[in-house]
Amino acid sequence: MPDDTTEATAATDQRRITELIAGHPWVADVRPGPDGVLRVTPHPSATAVLPTPGPLVREHLAHWAEVYEWVYETGEGRHADDLDLSGWRTSDTGEPLSAAHMRDWVDRTVDLVLAQRPRRLLELGCGTGLLAHRLHTHLDGYVGTDVADVAVERLRAARLPRTAFVRAAAHEAESPAVREAMEVVFGPGVRPDCVLLNSVTQCFPNLLYLTAFLHHALAAVEDGGTVIVGDIRHSGLLEDHFGRTERARDPEAADADIAARVASAVAADGELSFAPEAVREILAAHPRAVRMSVHARTMAEDSELTRYRYDLVLRVGPFAGAPDESPVRHLPWQGPGGEQLPAVLRAALAPGPAVLHGIPNALLTDAPDAVTPHDLRQALTGKDAAVLLDPADPRMLAVAAPAHCATAAAHPPADGPAGRLAHEPLPAFVRRRLPEVLRDHIRRTAPGAVPPRIVVDETSEAAG
Repeated sequence: MPDDTTEATAATDQRRITELIAGHPWVADVRPGPDGVLRVTPHPSATAVLPTPGPLVREHLAHWAEVYEWVYETGEGRHADDLDLSGWRTSDTGEPLSAAHMRDWVDRTVDLVLAQRPRRLLELGCGTGLLAHRLHTHLDGYVGTDVADVAVERLRAARLPRTAFVRAAAHEAESPAVREAMEVVFGPGVRPDCVLLNSVTQCFPNLLYLTAFLHHALAAVEDGGTVIVGDIRHSGLLEDHFGRTERARDPEAADADIAARVASAVAADGELSFAPEAVREILAAHPRAVRMSVHARTMAEDSELTRYRYDLVLRVGPFAGAPDESPVRHLPWQGPGGEQLPAVLRAALAPGPAVLHGIPNALLTDAPDAVTPHDLRQALTGKDAAVLLDPADPRMLAVAAPAHCATAAAHPPADGPAGRLAHEPLPAFVRRRLPEVLRDHIRRTAPGAVPPRIVVDETSEAAG
């Protein structure tokens, strides 16, 4: 049984450790809990995004930079200089996604970008250059940025005409290095008419970082240009995604067990996902006029990249030369699909500008009149039309014809979005990382002291 001296020493050590943690610049508050646990609240400056990322946000971003540096360095998916698929794997099996599917994925993104008729493109997060290799020949100038040194150096070594590549994060669109590259490629004082961010938002820590990126991108692009945010994970479909993944891993499990695993997987998910309405809220506070359209991914293969992701096209400022704003008819889907689909679409869309909505997505529902995004794209071959997500439900599709009517299809339903607005990974990262940092701090500043269990207060806001 401990004597009074031992208990007093332990109490003194506890106070010292508490004071050390309380004095750490990343901590706003510390409170003793039961069984010697210390509950901490992160300091707002540690999780801030604006005006510059705080240390925990920087660590989150650095984690992803290290991941991609390693992935690109190993080059396990490198088929050719212009087709490096390193890191592209399925969530359920971890196997590489097929090269044919990824070529389709690339081609559909290139189609979306070129449909905006850009001449000067700034791509933030260009990766291995899957898009750069295919876009630069259609442009007067291309500037790409990425956080992975190995990717930037390989693209520089390729010496693609009228291009420049810079090491920079997504929020650094206005950094001196990026501005200098644009001056060289586009000309002095000339801005891009298209800013592209494709398959990068999943690495963002939260919606505040997305907001910072969008504000920088919208400030960078010239009037009449576009900001394209592609391959976005839809937060309203997270349960469906993890439900399929968990069921594939354990086909015989009870539904209740699968539901519990899905809830845990969603909570632990380390990637950002958000619904289009989250971007609409961000744009509502922006001083520039911006119109948004929400596009479905239309690859042929049924995969998580086709089912659960979407693209946003943001049209910025005055729209000189845009088609006249004729009244757009909004029509409910009447079906059917199959061989009759082209005729059904032709009959519905022929009279004039129209949006056909409420089309069940066959990848996500077994409705008898359901069709896939690829079915719609194939049936619309040769027509000026766009395959979209229905704003009322991410399991539904829509078609706009002509394609410029796509912005008319993006108005949200009166009762709000279906499912969650966003899933943000930063809180979970902070809950894991901050205790590690504080335990290391104790070991360095109080040699011999035994770090206690440290828990980030669940009620604290880690969004910055």
